[in-house]
Amino acid sequence: MTAPLTPHDHSSHLPPYPGSGGSGPGKGEDRTKAVLSEARRGALVALLVTVCGIALGLLWLWLSPRVPLVSDGKAVYLKDTEGEEAIGGDGTFALIAAGLGILTAAAVFWRYRRGGVGVVLGLAAGGVLASVVGWRLGIWLGPDTDIVAHATAVGPKVVFDAPLELRAKSALVAWSVAAMVVHLVLTSAFGPREPEDDGKGVPPEAYWTPAAPPPAPPASPDSPPDEPPSKE
Repeated sequence: MTAPLTPHDHSSHLPPYPGSGGSGPGKGEDRTKAVLSEARRGALVALLVTVCGIALGLLWLWLSPRVPLVSDGKAVYLKDTEGEEAIGGDGTFALIAAGLGILTAAAVFWRYRRGGVGVVLGLAAGGVLASVVGWRLGIWLGPDTDIVAHATAVGPKVVFDAPLELRAKSALVAWSVAAMVVHLVLTSAFGPREPEDDGKGVPPEAYWTPAAPPPAPPASPDSPPDEPPSKE
């Protein structure tokens, strides 16, 4: 009497299916390291972009049109009531911020060509922080924000400059918007491409296991043994 054959399991000898994400002791550690590396990269980008906000404040202070004011000794008035200098100040800030956003996006793409979520978030957050730094720095270095004290110091009938003011706060996102658009375009046009899978890299045997043959029925003790074929 023979024992039934036990089908052999071939699955343990096959390579894992690509993308199946097999569990292993190093999988969690590798993923944690990748996340931490991405976070550090994004924080570094945000910090460096924020420092560039100093350039925004200096350029805004230099290029922004001045709003002339004059005092009669009792009140302060606009010297030119039909002037557009105030609106020009907001536009100048937005244009400078957008230009710096383009430059920082190009620099970040040159340094981190593969991109990544951390780099993109660093660009977005750094652009907003840099705009806030440039805005406050320009006001701090610009004309006196106390208009009454400034008018009293210069005297009546003397023209003086109004303090810098950003009326359209939406200009604070011009840096981030420009940086995100440019970085997306550069990544799409010049970023590394993932190799296309043509299906030839892995043999079909790696994805399926042939069915095991059914076990042979046990031999009966009363059945005669198989006779060898007769030779004629």
